Amino acid sequence: MVNDVIDLGERKIGEDQPVFLIAEAGVNHNGKIELAKELIHEAKEAGVDAIKFQTFKAGDLVTKTGEMADYQKNNLGEEKSQYEMIKEIELSYDDFKELKAYCDKNEILFLSTPHTPEAADFLEPLVPVYKIGSGDLTNLPFLEKIAEKGKPIILSTGMGTLGEVEDAVETIKGSGNEDLILLHCTTDYPTSIEDINLNAMLTLGDSFKTLTGYSDHTLGLIAPIAAVSLGATVIEKHFTLDKGMKGPDHKASLEPEELKKMVQKIRGLEKGMGDGIKRPTKKEQEIKKIARKSIVAAENIASGSKLEEDMLIIKRPSYGIKPKHLRKLIGKKAARDIEEDEVIRWDMIK
Repeated sequence: MVNDVIDLGERKIGEDQPVFLIAEAGVNHNGKIELAKELIHEAKEAGVDAIKFQTFKAGDLVTKTGEMADYQKNNLGEEKSQYEMIKEIELSYDDFKELKAYCDKNEILFLSTPHTPEAADFLEPLVPVYKIGSGDLTNLPFLEKIAEKGKPIILSTGMGTLGEVEDAVETIKGSGNEDLILLHCTTDYPTSIEDINLNAMLTLGDSFKTLTGYSDHTLGLIAPIAAVSLGATVIEKHFTLDKGMKGPDHKASLEPEELKKMVQKIRGLEKGMGDGIKRPTKKEQEIKKIARKSIVAAENIASGSKLEEDMLIIKRPSYGIKPKHLRKLIGKKAARDIEEDEVIRWDMIK
């Protein structure tokens, strides 16, 4: 069974809750804490629920000779080792404590993805939920360690097969942690619309009976909005102060005004999704009096005349006998004279 609601204290995540919106600042602070604070301010202004960073020490995360991904080379416009790249954008643990306090002051949830066991331990008192990146989907020892901490987990599944997701889910739930949300994701920056495969999010929910969401790396707003229409409970979207800044993720991120527009569109869509009960609105109740039809006299009908089908026609408005009762009228008699084009009511029939 799907865990209907996951409680983060200040906020709940669930199918009957507003979509939980995460502004993924990631490493778009470029290693500068003041830039990170500006990102927090802009995320709050945009109206998201949380802002998320990434916590790591470069030496614990990647070997000194590890290569950058092609998208990183393209976005940076230069080649260096992955270690050199992330070392330049690393924040200290003290920086993250300061950012957590700054988020609290600005009344926005602070999140950060731990990339190492040490980072996970450090973040434990700072975050209400662990957001784990796609790169650790198959890092089962790490997932087990996180799960044993007992906090809810949001797990991205980029680059993964259904079997790999199954291994991760079994590891987390096998540790006694049922508070799991799976995010469908395509790990490519930016992701082309042809590669997002949003229906895979539904597959995750059907397969593992968990809450699901979507972590988006496309350019624009179509994909996250579409994901919400399909039932996403969490949306994560990269954002930056300026797409033109130097760094691996800026080009595939939204700028502040775009982030604000995404929030507005998703919140508007939520209102439009409604409660799923098929019924007329109050305005429709009035309109249907005019737009729907009744049985009407096709000719003058004398009192006592037996009604025949060619004596009747169906027209607007709807305050007479409903069209579905046409067959019931055939053979009955007029209780009074009925004029041509007069709407027929039951008190006119005997």
